[in-house]
Amino acid sequence: MGLGAAWGLRREGFAVTVVDQATPPNPHGASVDHHRLIRHSYGAQHGYMRMVDAAYAAWEELWAELGQVLHIPTGVLSIDETGCTRVATSRAALALGGYPTEDLTGPEIEARFPYLSGGHVADALFCPLGGVLLAGRIVGALADHLREGGVVFEQARAISVDAARGAITLENGATRAADVLVVAAGPWAPRLLPALGGRVVASRQVIVRLMPPAATLPQWERAPMVLELGETGGFYLVPPVAGTPLKIGDHSFSRQGDPDEPTREADPREVARILDLARARIPGLDGFTLVDSANCFYDVEDEERFVIEPLSPRAWVMSGFSGHGFKFGAVLGLRLARAIARNEDAAAFSAWAAGEERLPA
Repeated sequence: MGLGAAWGLRREGFAVTVVDQATPPNPHGASVDHHRLIRHSYGAQHGYMRMVDAAYAAWEELWAELGQVLHIPTGVLSIDETGCTRVATSRAALALGGYPTEDLTGPEIEARFPYLSGGHVADALFCPLGGVLLAGRIVGALADHLREGGVVFEQARAISVDAARGAITLENGATRAADVLVVAAGPWAPRLLPALGGRVVASRQVIVRLMPPAATLPQWERAPMVLELGETGGFYLVPPVAGTPLKIGDHSFSRQGDPDEPTREADPREVARILDLARARIPGLDGFTLVDSANCFYDVEDEERFVIEPLSPRAWVMSGFSGHGFKFGAVLGLRLARAIARNEDAAAFSAWAAGEERLPA
C-alpha cells in the first residue's frame, strides 16, 4: 500500500520519500510472499466485487510502466461445505454484476479437476476471471521503478506519528516531516496509531508451501485458485504458477501475535492443522513435498473493510487490509494520490475504499 501510494503521488507530481524499516521487498512485510489472489468472488460485498475491475485497470497501467506483466490468470473455484452460504451470495452478486460463472457439483469438480476430490461439496462455483498476482516480484519491481523515477528510500523504523504535523519520529530519535504523510504500516499500524487499536489488530496467519509430485505438477500448474469454507473455518489454495510452490493458507483470522516475532517459522502443529483442512480436498496430499512454512501478519478490521482515512489535514492512514488488500494496492494508491492532489471529498473516498461503491469513476 505504501509503494502504491508512492507511485500514485509521484504521478501526481509530488516529491516522495518512502521510510521503511527494511529495504523493499521487506521479507517481514505482509505483502512479500510469492503470490496474492485477485478475484471477483466476494460474497455479498458488492463494492469490493466491482472495485476489482478498477484494480485490474490500475494493474494494467503498472504493467505498462514496468514493462512486464506479473499476473497469471487461473480462474477461481469457490466451494462451500454444509452450513456455509458464501458461494450462494457470491453467485447472486456476480450474476447481478454480469460476470461469467459456472455452477459445479462434486462429481463435476472431479471430472474437470481430477487432482481434487468432489466429496462434501454443498455448493460450488467456478469463475473464469481471476488469477495470481506475483506479490513479491511486484513489490521488488515497483520499488526499483520508483527509485528510477526519483522516489527517495530511507531505511529506518518509525516509532510514533504526529498526524497534526505530518511527522514521524524514528527509532534513533530523529524526525521526518512532510506536507502530506501517508501511514501504511501493515500490522505495525496499531502501534503507531493507538486510535486504530479498537478497529484494527495484527493477526498471525500460517501458510504452508508444497510441491506436488512430478507426475501431477503439469496439472497443478494449470489449476484454479481454490477457496473452501466449512463450518469450522476453511482454507485457500494457490496453484504453483510461474515457478512458485503450491500454497495453502488458513482462511480464518487468529487476531493475535506480534509482527516483531524473532522467527517467521510456523509451529509444526500449526502446519499439521493447515494440511488437515486441505487433505480431504486434495487426494494424495501426503505425497507432496513440504517446501517450507511460515507465519505472516495481516492487519485485520472486524468487517474486513479497508481503513483509508485522513488523520489530519496533513496525514492519512491506510490500514485494515486483512488478507484481501493486495489486489487493490495499485488502484488504492492511485485513487488516494488523486484525492490528496485534487482535494477530493475525503469522506466519499474513504467510504468507497471501505466497499460502499460511492466514488464516481
